[in-house]
Amino acid sequence: MTTIDSAEPAAYQSARAALLADPELTGRPRRAALAALTDRWLAALLARAGAPDSVALVAVGGYGRGELSPRSDLDLLLLHEGGEVAALADRIWYPVWDSGVALDHSVRTLAEARSVAAADLKAQLGLLDARHLAGNAALTAQLRSAVLGDWRAGAAERLPQLCELGRERAERHGELAFLLEPDLKEARGGLRDLVALDAVAASWLADAPREGLAEAREVLADVRDALHLVTGRATERLSLQDQDQVARLLGVLDADTLLRQVYRSGRTVAYAGDVTWRAVDRLLESRRSRSRRGFGFPFTGLGRGSGAVARGVVERRPLAEGVVEQDGEAVLAQSARPAADPVLWLRAAAAAAQAGLTVAHATVRRLAAESRALPVPWPDEAREQLVTLLGAGEACVPVWEALEAEGLITRLLPDWERVRWRPQRNAVHVWTVDRHLVETAVRAAAMTRRVARPDLLLVVALLHDMGKGWPGDHSEAGEVIVRDMAARMGFDQDDTESLALLVRHHLTLVDTATRRDPDDPATVELIAKTVGTVRHLELLHALTEADATATGPAAWSAWRASLVTGLVERVAAVLAGKEHPALGGAPAAASVAEERLAVEAARSGEPALLLRAEVAHALAAGEAMGVELALALPDRPGLLGTVAGVLALNRLTVRSLTLRELDPIGAGPVLLFSWRVAAEFGELPEAARLRADLRRALDGSLDPGRRLAERDAAAPRRRGTAPPPPLVTVAPGGASASATVLEVRAHDVPGLLHRIGRALDDTEVRVRTALVSTLGADAVDVFYLTDPAGRPLAPQAARRVAEQVQQALR
Repeated sequence: MTTIDSAEPAAYQSARAALLADPELTGRPRRAALAALTDRWLAALLARAGAPDSVALVAVGGYGRGELSPRSDLDLLLLHEGGEVAALADRIWYPVWDSGVALDHSVRTLAEARSVAAADLKAQLGLLDARHLAGNAALTAQLRSAVLGDWRAGAAERLPQLCELGRERAERHGELAFLLEPDLKEARGGLRDLVALDAVAASWLADAPREGLAEAREVLADVRDALHLVTGRATERLSLQDQDQVARLLGVLDADTLLRQVYRSGRTVAYAGDVTWRAVDRLLESRRSRSRRGFGFPFTGLGRGSGAVARGVVERRPLAEGVVEQDGEAVLAQSARPAADPVLWLRAAAAAAQAGLTVAHATVRRLAAESRALPVPWPDEAREQLVTLLGAGEACVPVWEALEAEGLITRLLPDWERVRWRPQRNAVHVWTVDRHLVETAVRAAAMTRRVARPDLLLVVALLHDMGKGWPGDHSEAGEVIVRDMAARMGFDQDDTESLALLVRHHLTLVDTATRRDPDDPATVELIAKTVGTVRHLELLHALTEADATATGPAAWSAWRASLVTGLVERVAAVLAGKEHPALGGAPAAASVAEERLAVEAARSGEPALLLRAEVAHALAAGEAMGVELALALPDRPGLLGTVAGVLALNRLTVRSLTLRELDPIGAGPVLLFSWRVAAEFGELPEAARLRADLRRALDGSLDPGRRLAERDAAAPRRRGTAPPPPLVTVAPGGASASATVLEVRAHDVPGLLHRIGRALDDTEVRVRTALVSTLGADAVDVFYLTDPAGRPLAPQAARRVAEQVQQALR
């Protein structure tokens, strides 16, 4: 223990210098030792000043917490019972000033301290950490008791103010986890937020999740200590010029490793803050709700109070199979079993993001603890749910952060670990590599109407920079990584090659457009040869824009956008001579079972329905995706909308549909629907019930449209990010020689196909073939239309049909 020979400032300065120069004393022990040394010196000053028994010297703020960084201020309160104490205060403050240590001081009675705290939130926060140094210990104890009592009594008013202070700081100082020169104290996720979390805990209303929080506190405090020693100043900003020295002083490999540690700590603190403030909001809203209903609010501290309505009933609304909404968060249904359903955590995440919710902290922890690894390759549902999560746009981010905090993302994508918290030492970039990838997916979610494969766009947006952190060109390294990742995710060979090509060339369009002459045929031909297809070109165009806009304001401009768009248009014109961008083509021939079904429907004049036998095995294995339903019906107007409405009423989500026209016995056309559906909440309706509902819909005794509208009106309004508007287009003339091709790209919602079908029915066109795909949260549907005589539609008529469908989807 470092000692002080006297109360003189020089003696304190000497002892302090020796302590800071001790190579064996670092981190928290050094901060505690420096605080203890300062305690002894201040106690000696108070004794030398001849203080009466009616005063106490109290440490508040950071010093009150018992730790001092090398250049920290001394926050002191001279507490007294009244009378003249100015001369006494001077005899304490002047030696402190003479020592060169920064001092923040006040002289108050107990009543004055409480009054100041009531008027000044920051002063009240400092007093919450009050610690006795010397003098009348009972006086300090009275102060602590009074301040804590006032804080708890006024928590309903003070905590929202404290939360708002945090928001204002975040706006001024940014997020610690993403800044190249972060403010360790004031930025979001910094040391000041840790103080706020301690204050929330002191209110007894809520507490932060403690996993990793102590470690984050130590890392940030240690880095600040080293920064003080390196600069010799009381600075909190970890500037670029100091990072190498700070890393060396801490024994860290390099500045990048240092930043990753800081970023990880900042993310931990920020996530703990998000969880805590949501809990506070729920609890305070519960208190207000009880007050409005006339119920008393017995203070019980933490618990389920915020989830209760009158008489203790907890309201839970279904979101997806095994997932419900409760108290504004997604939680697991009582019957959900993560260990038996490896896709459950992805389904919960996707459902939460689509509804604009977060996943409850306890739920994420349970999912992380109990979920088993996905099989490789992933089941189809896992891939679909990941795409749905990414397709939620901004609403994806808080859900993703929750999954990140519990390690679920790296469990899903092991390669993610290499880009996690990785800094990007380029002023153009505003995010770390991992957050940049998520932000790129957020921006890509707004562009899904521009591409035929929104699922590929969202996945490649998430993975395009996976090569960063590996030696060499990150695009080349990323291509290799993504081939492996795509295969594990269950993409087929063609899709894997597409993803690899997009990653390899994700910078090609913008580099070529800004460095080459876009009017030069050689430039256009080079890009055409590189991308190969219109589908790849449209994906690369959307990825380029999403990547650039997610990088930062300096990475994209109207000028760059115009250059890239001009180049894309020239390349598309070249590729148009080789292929057509329209989706779909002739559907596969009907199977033997489907042919028999068509014959049965033609002979009986009734719906013939087949639930595939292999589906029973899939359901027994716990696979909710890929249920195949074959349905044959004698052709008549309005079938598509009617059948789709019946499926929606039975809570069957359409993943894909192929519609064919057959005439198996020469008695007239039969429409054969081949559906791939999933039960919205896990249980399939019985085939007999489906058949009965179809009969009622066909004879007019059941109106699916009205029933769906009633159900939609009764459903709670979701708070998710608004998806891009639907896009309905007529493919150019070369798409089909015998029909007009209508393409519909829209957000998938219950009853979507019913509305499309009803709109087409109202135009009196015939749907000869339909190819319907649901890719994550997006539907990409293609309809081959003819007039009643079986001819392609006239251009003006085709435009009217497109406009009518567009209007029906608004």
